[in-house]
Amino acid sequence: MRLFVAVQPPVEAVQELSDAIAPVRELPGAERLRWTGVESWHLTLAFLGEVPAERLPELEGVLTEAVEGHGAHRLRLSGAGRFGDKVFWAGVEGETWALRRLAEAVAGAAAGLLGEGDAFRFHPHLTLARAGSAHGQRRAVRRHAVGELEGLEAALAEFRGVEWEAAEVHLMKSELDGGFAHYESVRSWPLAHWTRGAGGASGRAAGPDRP
Repeated sequence: MRLFVAVQPPVEAVQELSDAIAPVRELPGAERLRWTGVESWHLTLAFLGEVPAERLPELEGVLTEAVEGHGAHRLRLSGAGRFGDKVFWAGVEGETWALRRLAEAVAGAAAGLLGEGDAFRFHPHLTLARAGSAHGQRRAVRRHAVGELEGLEAALAEFRGVEWEAAEVHLMKSELDGGFAHYESVRSWPLAHWTRGAGGASGRAAGPDRP
C-alpha cells in the first residue's frame, strides 16, 4: 500500500479555496497544468511510500503514540507558491509551529519503524496543480513554465481563507487509477483539546484513541 499521513481541511475551507482558484485556472498557461481535484486536497505531514499490508498494525501503533499529546490547532489556507517549475500550491498560516511539530513526530515514528524515509524539509502547503515532467524539456521551455507559475502565484497571492481547526490526523492510502491518484483514509486520530479549569489551570479534555 502506498501511504502518507495528512491533515484534511474542512469542507468550507476547501470550497472557499476552490472558488478563489476558479478564475486562476482561466489564466494563460493554466490549461497545461494537471490540477488536483478538491476531493484530494490535504496537508501532507509525512509520505511513507509503499508499506506491506502486514505491517499496517505496527504502523498504526507507532503513529498512535506519535500523535498522542499533540493538540488541535488553528490554521488557514493563505496565499500561494511554487516548487520550481513543478508544483503550484496554496500556502498555510496560523499555528504552523504546532503542525510542524506534529509532522516531525509522525515522520520520526514512521522512519523508526519502516526505515529512513524520503528526506525533505517540511513545508506546509496544499498542492493545487503539477506541471508535466521536465525530463528532456529544453531549458527555454522550462523557463517559460516558471513564468507561467509565477503568474498564477501572483494571482492567488492575496487569498486568505477562513480560519479552521486542525483536529484530526489521517493515515491515507493512495491508489492510481487511469493516471489519477485517489485517496482513502485508512485510520484517523483526533488531536487533543484543552480546557481551562478552576484557577486558570489547563487540563486535557480529549486525546487520540488507542487501538
